[in-house]
Amino acid sequence: MNAPDAPQKPSIKLLSTGLSPEPFVHWLLLIIISLGIGAIGGILFDWLAMPLAWMIGAMVFVTIAALFGAPMRGSSKLRNVMVPVLGVMLGSSFTPETLNQVARWIPSIFTMLGFVTVVIACVATYLYKAMGFGPVSAYFAATPGGLATMAIIGSSLGGDERRIALTHSIRILLTVLVIPFYFKFFEGYVPGGLQSLGSFVDIKIRDGLLLATCTLGFPLFKLLKLPSAQILGPMSLSAAAHITGLTDARPPVELVNLAQLVIGTGIGARFAGVDVKRLFGVMLAASVSAGFMMALAAAVGWVLSEATGLPFHAIWLAFAPGGLAEMTLISLTMGIDVAFVSTHHVIRVAFMVIAAPAVFHFLQKKWGIKEEKSQENI
Repeated sequence: MNAPDAPQKPSIKLLSTGLSPEPFVHWLLLIIISLGIGAIGGILFDWLAMPLAWMIGAMVFVTIAALFGAPMRGSSKLRNVMVPVLGVMLGSSFTPETLNQVARWIPSIFTMLGFVTVVIACVATYLYKAMGFGPVSAYFAATPGGLATMAIIGSSLGGDERRIALTHSIRILLTVLVIPFYFKFFEGYVPGGLQSLGSFVDIKIRDGLLLATCTLGFPLFKLLKLPSAQILGPMSLSAAAHITGLTDARPPVELVNLAQLVIGTGIGARFAGVDVKRLFGVMLAASVSAGFMMALAAAVGWVLSEATGLPFHAIWLAFAPGGLAEMTLISLTMGIDVAFVSTHHVIRVAFMVIAAPAVFHFLQKKWGIKEEKSQENI
């Protein structure tokens, strides 16, 4: 889910190209200011010992600033530099022992695919019947396959691009806020997963070069047109390097925290230029659907945990309706099985990118769904 270089009334298609009508210096200044505001939030949340301090702190502060009219900007280019760092980090959680666990994950993977199908049917019906979304917008706003991907595909089929993107943005924001705080205040989890990371000075030159090479998985997977290339490519190469024993090094904590800051700022900046009064309906729709998804994920996770013996918290994170980068980062920070969580989200994203358009075309032919006129700007 790329955080766009967004003007106030953005188009996802325009943003995905990285083009901007603003002079470069003005654009760069706004990004620096946005990251500065995000950093203030990160420092405060870190001081308060909040979970995922740098991502959530940045997200909260930049979102508030954006909704109050500040021209916040998130940079897709900067995100494309930092997200591969997370990919390498996530890949480093795979070990030779991970391969022995994969067979135990098969029931949860198939359950997750069924869970996602039920979620899409329920949420799309709710958005269409109760919240006045058009049929195309309702379907792609309910499909958890990546913000930018679903917005672009939905728009190409006649949906309201901005409404789809905002619904996904609010869903991700709420999920990233709710789950870590639940773990901290109701389960007593102490954010400690990042404490195992070293600093720049602790990494040997050979290991540093090998980890840097793993980031080439991004252009490789992009060339192969695979989904979520910016995180999945580096994660795959890193996992291969760690499983085969080439290295046991992990990216330095400074880079991981910077990646959190960039991702959190990008999520908050998506709300720049939004008319707050008109946002209420979309916010209500997204909040109810996100709450339903999280609650259902918890219920299914509990049943599956009882049936298979897999840990409930790992299943909940694996089924939760957040983004791939965000949910795996939460699992890393909380010290919950990163390999398990990231594998499930990778499969979910790939399944949605492949299946969602095909299923929609089938439903379109069967029920004669027509393209909808664009909704009034939010």
